Parts: sequence; structure tokens; C-alpha cells
Amino acid sequence: MAEPLRLHAPSRRDAVVVALPVVLAPMAGITNAAYRALCLEQGAGLYVCEMMTSRGIVAGDHKTHSMLAFDPSETIRSVQLYGVDPKIVARAARILITEHGVHHIDLNFGCPVPKVTRKGGGGVLPYKRDRLRAIIRAAVRAADEFGVPVTVKTRIGIDEAHETFLDAGSIAEEEGAAAIALHARTVQQAYSGRADWSRIAELKRSVGIPVLGNGDLWEAEDALRMMTETGCDGVVIGRGCLGRPWLFGDLAAAFAGEPRRARPTLGEVGAMIIRHAELLTVLRGERGVVDLRKHMAWYFKGYPVGELRRRFAMVTSLDELRTLVGLLDADQPFPVRELGTPRGRQGGPRGKVVLPHGWYADTSGCQLDLSDAEDGVSGG
Repeated sequence: MAEPLRLHAPSRRDAVVVALPVVLAPMAGITNAAYRALCLEQGAGLYVCEMMTSRGIVAGDHKTHSMLAFDPSETIRSVQLYGVDPKIVARAARILITEHGVHHIDLNFGCPVPKVTRKGGGGVLPYKRDRLRAIIRAAVRAADEFGVPVTVKTRIGIDEAHETFLDAGSIAEEEGAAAIALHARTVQQAYSGRADWSRIAELKRSVGIPVLGNGDLWEAEDALRMMTETGCDGVVIGRGCLGRPWLFGDLAAAFAGEPRRARPTLGEVGAMIIRHAELLTVLRGERGVVDLRKHMAWYFKGYPVGELRRRFAMVTSLDELRTLVGLLDADQPFPVRELGTPRGRQGGPRGKVVLPHGWYADTSGCQLDLSDAEDGVSGG
């Protein structure tokens, strides 16, 4: 049995306790309240709200604040926050806590999107160590006023020649972060190639706060292996759960030492899709079903669905969805060949990470105007 994950604010002896050390990574347009509730029904863990920008929160942006919806089953309200200005990040943290009842804030420094990195944001910001420290310090101090823990997520670095994760870990620990998560790829890799788990082990050896590992976790066995090989304190599940919310049930079983694993028939997948749609309609009304379209290819990956695949991708109502599910060959078995295969975005590595002019000239960055770097961020 894995140890619970305990996240402490610096001034508090009590902690946010995550019974199962499994975290659902925020994914833009995916991990809304409906999907988080669906995953929570499968197994315990920490389910983090979609990432939002500090400027959007402080400015009262409607789209940003509309993402701050939580299902009643979410006893720990967790939000991932991205910002580049320490003062604005602190203000956003206070708003999240006082106006939205948030219990945990995760700071994201991992986005590899070129339109963000070219402005000095996302996964390249940790190169500016002083700026990184100022942001983490501001968030931790603001949240600590209310006893709310702050964690940090980052990548190995910009590329192999410009690694930042060890410094980021030290800074996070020194400034009172409750834990640090490492996506074991560089910004240059984005989502391509293989995650280098040895860097998670290296980070674990270098800091005293909990370390969470992320990257290439497709099955429950991958999570067990990562924790064994790296000594990390928990895992962050991203693309591996796309179209497979039952992965969290598998993880709960695996960490309990139980052999059971979900191998759903096509009919059982159809039932899961309907449940997902029901939760979406609670969140957004009938139009929530349209939001489900993007999930269809993931749900049906490996199953022989034929022409119905196109119709599912155009569904407009819950009644229509139920009709389509009734047309599936419910007895089709789980496609075992799909076990352990990547899901979601992959692509190739960047030939070169796009950066602001002179980015490598110094490692401070405290005086830089990075305000444009909050546009177009998608996670990491």
C-alpha cells in the first residue's frame, strides 16, 4: 500500500491529505468538473482543475472564472495556476482561496507551446531562477495566510544543454512549496520521445519535499514501476487517462496490491460515455454533450466501431448519444493490443525552442516584462 500524499502549508502542522498518491494532471478543455467527477468515481486521488492564468483571475475574466466549477464530490478543491508576475500571482491565489474555496494550488512551469516560450513563459521561465523564486515565494506566502499548500510542476529544462529542474526543486523547497512534480521531458521534447525517469530519481535525491513523477504513465503498472525505480512519492497522470477514466480504478487496485484491472467491453465503454455525458449536462446543460465529441476517438481507440465513429463525433444531444450507444456491438472485447500504447498528443521534438532574444544572457529575469507570456498557455 502506497503512503498517502501530505501537502503542508509552511505555517500549518495539519495537511491536505491525498489518500492515494495519484494526481490527475490538468489538461486544457479536458479536465473540467465533469471529467474530474467521472475519474473520482473510479478511484481516489487528487483531481486538479484546468489550468488558469493569474491575470484572468485577477481581471475577473468570465471564461477563466467559469472554469472554477467543482463537483460536490470534490472534497479537495485543487487548481493549477499559471502566472509570471509575483504580485498578480499572489492576488490570484488569494482570490482562489477566499472567493472559490480552493484547498490546494499548483503552479505550472511546464508549458512547451512556442507562442508561450517565445515570450519567456511556460517551461522556459525556470531558467530565470530569481523570477521563479519570486513567483513561488509570492504564491506560497499568499496561500499560507489561509493554510493552503502550494505545489510546483516543471520540466527537466529547456533542452539538454539548459536543464533547470534541480534548481527549481531547490527553490521550491526553500520557498515553502509543499511538493514538486516533474514532467520528465524537456521543453524541446514537448510530448515526444521517452520520458527520462532517472531525472525524477535525481530530483528525489536532491530535495526533502515530496516529488511526484509525470511522463509515460499509460497503465497502472507503469505507475508502480516509476515509484519503485525513482523513489518518488506519487504520480501525475495526464494523457494516459484520455478515454480511460477507469485507469484511476486500476491505480487504486495496483497501489492496494490487488490484481484486478478494468478491461471494459465496448458496451461498458458506451455506458461510461453516457455517464460522462450526464455529468457534462449537469455542468453545462444539453450543450455539454457537444463538449464530449473531442473524447470519442480516445474512448473508441482500438475498438471496431466503423461508421458509428463519425456519428459519435457529431453527436448533439443526450438522447441521440443513448441511441448511438445502443447501436454498438456491446460484446466486443477490450483491445488488449492497446495496453501500454501512448494516447493524446505526441508529435516530434522541436528543432529549436523559440525564446526571447538574449534569454540565456542571465538567470535572473526579475526586471523583465513577461506579461504577454500568459497568452495561449496550455499546460505542460
